[in-house]
Amino acid sequence: MMTIEKSIIEYLENGKVVKSEEWKKEWQDMPEFEMEDLSSFRKIVVHFRNQEDIDKFAELIGQKITKAPSLWYPEWKKRRYADKRYVDES
Repeated sequence: MMTIEKSIIEYLENGKVVKSEEWKKEWQDMPEFEMEDLSSFRKIVVHFRNQEDIDKFAELIGQKITKAPSLWYPEWKKRRYADKRYVDES
């Protein structure tokens, strides 16, 4: 059985154990990537007594309120990444 420490420095690839240093040769000359922080600054729960109150609130913030459990203010358009590609600039 593998210890936790050993499992951290090794991983499985197609059923074969690969030492953790082997990935470095595959990632040479890869483009720089920094993950943008997409988390919210603050979350506020708002309760409504009826649909009329929801409609008034939607008008105040200028957004359509759907059955989704949350929304962003100001409205944050969904980003699409499936159609993006990294291209070598050299």
